[in-house]
Amino acid sequence: MNILLVEDDNRISDFIVKGLTENNMQVQLAKSGEEARELILNNEWDLILMDVMLPGLDGIQLTKMIRFKKNYTPILVLSALSDTTDKINALDSGADDYLTKPFHFSELLSRINALTRRSKFNYVRQDNSYTCKDLVLDPDKHLVVQNNKTIDLSPREYKLLLFLLENKGKVVSRTQILERVWGIQYDTNTNVVDVYMSYLRNKLDESNGKLIHTIKGTGYMLQE
Repeated sequence: MNILLVEDDNRISDFIVKGLTENNMQVQLAKSGEEARELILNNEWDLILMDVMLPGLDGIQLTKMIRFKKNYTPILVLSALSDTTDKINALDSGADDYLTKPFHFSELLSRINALTRRSKFNYVRQDNSYTCKDLVLDPDKHLVVQNNKTIDLSPREYKLLLFLLENKGKVVSRTQILERVWGIQYDTNTNVVDVYMSYLRNKLDESNGKLIHTIKGTGYMLQE
């Protein structure tokens, strides 16, 4: 596995590089957002480990730039910022997971393996589109089309729709959605799921019938 580590703290980067190398992973270190940007634009990576507080271009800005460039390499944010709003901000910017410093190396390795499995699953599905009525999601092209019109979704809206399509016809709870789409493994009493479900509904054409159904007291279901 070829990993890009974006971290300006020598103590932390030495710890991570040593651990990943001992686990037979190749690691390239970038100590600034600008250095990482060049490496990302000119190379392919299996995973990006991203610090938030960087000199110059910070991790959130860099994550947004990566996704704007239609680069969907998995990004795991490593940050000392532990507030729920900080986590949501990073995930909404396009990150796939968030790990708070300090952390045990075993947990970092577990998160990396989980992201790799998820990425491989999406790759296996790349020749198969997800459909619901006239809505089509193509994982290979990272494209959503409805009535022959492309729907422009943010990275978080795309992941939310994909999760709903993967579970078409099944009720999914807010806690399940938070865990899969935001990487938050507990209900923080935030209304972010409901807010993004509203965003998604506003972008979908439901004139021919509702696609996303609210199941009172339980969660949501995407159904034809």
